[in-house]
Amino acid sequence: MTNSVLLKKKIRTSGLKIGFIAEELKTSYAWFNKKVSGEVPFKAYEIQILCDLLNITDLEEKESIFFAKNVE
Repeated sequence: MTNSVLLKKKIRTSGLKIGFIAEELKTSYAWFNKKVSGEVPFKAYEIQILCDLLNITDLEEKESIFFAKNVE
């Protein structure tokens, strides 16, 4: 399950716009927001693209954002 809080923070600090990220994932703004909020899971290739865009290179950070066990 995606940790929406951590992912939103990472996006905010990256300076990238949601629309740009959605385009890079070849999805709509609305669908991307559903994925960020945890309503729809990310696919493996989308996680890789996001990690590249957001400069997520640390495995622990990647796991804490995209494979969170307990998200409130």
